Amino acid sequence: MRIELLVVPNCPHEDIASTRLRQALDDTGHTGTPVEVRTVIAETVDATPQFAGSPTILIDGADPFAEQATGPGAFSCRVYRCEAGLSGAPSVEQLRRALRR
Repeated sequence: MRIELLVVPNCPHEDIASTRLRQALDDTGHTGTPVEVRTVIAETVDATPQFAGSPTILIDGADPFAEQATGPGAFSCRVYRCEAGLSGAPSVEQLRRALRR
């Protein structure tokens, strides 16, 4: 399994996304799976079609939350709809479900 975390420089949600992703990976038996953090800069947004804002999480190259994206990738923050409302990262439970698919 390949896990990527796509972020813009100084993304305010990178830490929470990374923490939640690591928790979900550990909870689903993927303790040894590394998370590759890729920084997307303004000049490379167009060359990164999977990027739907920062942070974007890719599991084997696919965005499991693509249906929530409001449009093509933008050099901006991304907001996720979670059980408790809007958040800068998916919840641990949402990530667990995505990893189990």
